[in-house]
Amino acid sequence: MRKLLVAIAIVSFLLSCKQEKNRPFKESIVLQDSVPKPKKNTPFLWEGANVYFLLTDRFYNGNPENDINFGRTDTTGVLRGFMGGDFAGITKKLEEGYFTKLGVNAIWFSPPVEQIHGVVDEGTGKTYGYHGYWAKDWTALDPNFGTKKDLEKMVNTAHSKGIRVLMDVVMNHTGPVTKEDPIWPPEWVRTGPLCDYTSYMATTECTLVKNLPDIYTETDEAVELPDGLLAKWKEEGRLSPELDELQLFFERTGYSRAPRFYIIKWLTDYVNDLGIDGFRVDTAKHVNEQAWSELYKEASFAFQAWKKRHPDQVLDSTPFYMVGEVYGYNISNGREFNFGDKKVDYFNYGYKSLINFELKADAHNDYETIFKKYSTLLQTKLKGKSVLNYLTSHDDMEPYDRERKSPYRDANILLLTPGASQIYYGDETARSLSIAGAKGDATLRSFMNWASVDSLSEKQKILHYWQKLGKFRHDHPAIGAGFHNRMSRSPYVFSRSYTNGSFKDKVVVGLDLPKGKKSLRVKGFFGDKTKLYDTFSETTVEVTNGQVTLDNDFDIALLELAKP
Repeated sequence: MRKLLVAIAIVSFLLSCKQEKNRPFKESIVLQDSVPKPKKNTPFLWEGANVYFLLTDRFYNGNPENDINFGRTDTTGVLRGFMGGDFAGITKKLEEGYFTKLGVNAIWFSPPVEQIHGVVDEGTGKTYGYHGYWAKDWTALDPNFGTKKDLEKMVNTAHSKGIRVLMDVVMNHTGPVTKEDPIWPPEWVRTGPLCDYTSYMATTECTLVKNLPDIYTETDEAVELPDGLLAKWKEEGRLSPELDELQLFFERTGYSRAPRFYIIKWLTDYVNDLGIDGFRVDTAKHVNEQAWSELYKEASFAFQAWKKRHPDQVLDSTPFYMVGEVYGYNISNGREFNFGDKKVDYFNYGYKSLINFELKADAHNDYETIFKKYSTLLQTKLKGKSVLNYLTSHDDMEPYDRERKSPYRDANILLLTPGASQIYYGDETARSLSIAGAKGDATLRSFMNWASVDSLSEKQKILHYWQKLGKFRHDHPAIGAGFHNRMSRSPYVFSRSYTNGSFKDKVVVGLDLPKGKKSLRVKGFFGDKTKLYDTFSETTVEVTNGQVTLDNDFDIALLELAKP
């Protein structure tokens, strides 16, 4: 029996190698030097990660030569066309240390696949698929974002700095239909009815909007590949490799050639090829939940195959990660999402985390109310799982602090609330969310405000504050994954502690502190004569009579054990 299992493992590995050889992308894989290991034994935890979410097209233009493709030259509505951001731009900021200084340990980037070529006009002005959610071909990257080599370099550069990469994926729908982008065959997609969210079926087997064909993800019935896709592959000179790979995939898995399994294969190719660390799954509640178990299974297989081929680039043993956008999910729901006639526990279907839509409302409460609530829920109902908290995003038209009036408090809430944090690009620089002339969610998606960060001292001050908190969070898993306990009501001081085996992490934080001389209670958490270091003021103090004393004009303290 043991020999049989070994033989099966060898065959699986050889098949994955054969698939690698016949990848549809022609650029060669460029192996980089071994990933440097962290200097200290701080474990990475998705439960407390500091995730940076960006729209690739709106972040930084690293290669102006790829700004126009497929004749996308129509005049669009305000902020509804491509603006030049690309993988090369993300890489440049990685190389400059922008994410490292912000304490980011995971980057979530918008879907990179080839978008529809045409333009859509739904009453808000002509719109191109700059955001990445309008797939035309899952097997190709959109040249506006860059090449396979560009993406590979971005992932490798992130990994070299200990930063994970989350790829945004869409399995629910194709891109809209335009004159340049004909509809997929009727056995692949439905065009109605529109979702009305009155039941499970009216949420999963329907179309989100009128011109967004919905993939039949619930069926197991085999379908043929669309003629248009085959013709495209043939024109691009990769028809045979694509068909050969599909044959290998279906032979290995035994899946039927149903629509979702094609897409699962295409999406997990990016994991197999590049070592993508996880998926952020779009429109998760609009797909039968079993499909997510299947996606997770194949992504995990691909992740392990990549690790076997690139042992020197493996960060650690952390499994493949999936976080789902179950629109409207709140942490107070615990593990289940209620459709009205059915409840689904998405954590049982491949998800380690779900995006939490509740923090933007909770943010109006005092710190202790927020922190205690989240710590309690994560240590009880959601034990072993997590949520990804946010205050602003690309499609939430009711963000917290839309006018950016309280960027420092925003940082305190987002980066100190238990759970994983999602910085939306520009949160840390108070990028405007109200752009003149922009309609709908376009106003949330302006280009990153690099110019104002470089020129305005107030923006630099805000960024510096976010960097201080982000780095502290990055260095201390206790902030996101630990137990919360209030130490003092006034001034407000709390502790966080995390233990896993031999690893222990303890910190104390003070907020809304008075200017000048102040004492912070740490009794029962840090013993007398313990030396602590306030990373915000960069001051070393010693515990005396259960307290530490600071003398500065900062209203925040971030205390950790001082280095010997």
